[in-house]
Amino acid sequence: MASTLVREMLDAGIHFGNHASRWNPKMKPYIYGKRNSIHIIDIRETLRGLLRAQKFITRTVAQGNDILFVGTKRQARDIIREQAERCGMHYVTERWLGGTLTNYRTIRSRTQRLSELETLMVSPQWETGFSKKMKSTLSRELEKIQKNLTGIRRMSRLPSALVVVDVRKEHNAVREARALDIPTICLIDTDGDPDLASIPIPGNDDGMRAIELVVSALADAVEEGKRARPPEPVQTAVAPQDAAAGTPPSRRRRRGSEVRTEPAAAREAEGAAAGVALATPSAAEPTGVDTASADQTPAKV
Repeated sequence: MASTLVREMLDAGIHFGNHASRWNPKMKPYIYGKRNSIHIIDIRETLRGLLRAQKFITRTVAQGNDILFVGTKRQARDIIREQAERCGMHYVTERWLGGTLTNYRTIRSRTQRLSELETLMVSPQWETGFSKKMKSTLSRELEKIQKNLTGIRRMSRLPSALVVVDVRKEHNAVREARALDIPTICLIDTDGDPDLASIPIPGNDDGMRAIELVVSALADAVEEGKRARPPEPVQTAVAPQDAAAGTPPSRRRRRGSEVRTEPAAAREAEGAAAGVALATPSAAEPTGVDTASADQTPAKV
């Protein structure tokens, strides 16, 4: 499999770097050599970085986390959108809005505004309740929000990792991710800074075939991580007959500050009734008192 992947990388031209005069000295460990003033990237380092990134993404997604794909350069827009939608992840392809991660609460409010405008435009109130000028204003607002936030409208929380194409182009996204301690997986050319990436993948970030090869491999890792997620527990509702078949709990009665159950209260009531019956003499039993002497009252002197 590794030999097949290496052959695909060579066919895609992922080992071609930038002009030697534009290189970043920090990329020296990833450069194999130079030909015709063009740096040649070490394909072994590219393969090593790609395999590390795939393992990390699979483990992250298997834990229930999300990945954000970022690529706003012209060569990467369609590829990022297609692969992110294929694996069901979020993406940014138009323009990185400042504060997308560090000020996510405001960005989230704009995505809610997008949903409100879409609901308004399909309602009957849209035809009769707004003037032409207001319709035009709301339509432009909707188009602007859709252009910038369509890829992250379902992102309800911050991503656990970023996949970035071209570190120099997406430096704002990388800085925000580093500020929030979010790992970044970056496709870096010879003019980039590998220190900005948590997992650097040295390779040609200008060729469409090279970008598609790397991004599709990472999207496959996302799908593998989704399949490794534990199944969600199914909550079954209790049927009425099943609930009725069980033993009902004893009801509790509250009298003042005393709380007693019904069986205990019944037993106390029976004991009290028995005590009254023993204390009250019956009519047939003699009381032991002479009624005649009781009627005679002493005379007053």
